[in-house]
Amino acid sequence: EVQLAEFGGGLVQTGGSLRLSCVASGFTVANYQIGWFRQAPGKEREAVSCISSSLGSTYYADSVKGRFTISSDNAKNTVYLQMHSLIPEDTAVYYCAANLSYRTSCTYFNYAYYFGQGTQVTVSS
Repeated sequence: EVQLAEFGGGLVQTGGSLRLSCVASGFTVANYQIGWFRQAPGKEREAVSCISSSLGSTYYADSVKGRFTISSDNAKNTVYLQMHSLIPEDTAVYYCAANLSYRTSCTYFNYAYYFGQGTQVTVSS
């Protein structure tokens, strides 16, 4: 059974940092696309970042480039999203997500169909 469990959300001031973790089970993260979506109140869910380790493929939304870094620890089957220089516009529920198309690039991450329960990130001004 595929499961994604997120950790690390919270409240931070503008300019601060947070690291989100996603522990995956039921599949090996190294072989699939895995990453993060977010949804702010009143807005559509958007893809934030993705990593496909086997292909060395990553994706970042324009709004987070240069501030967020995605990485994976394949031994722990865990993916991380390190977030720096946070701004109020980053406030959202962040969902870990996976697309279990074997060894495909993050180009297809918008078709992710497994999601975790989400973790709240709030950036105060």
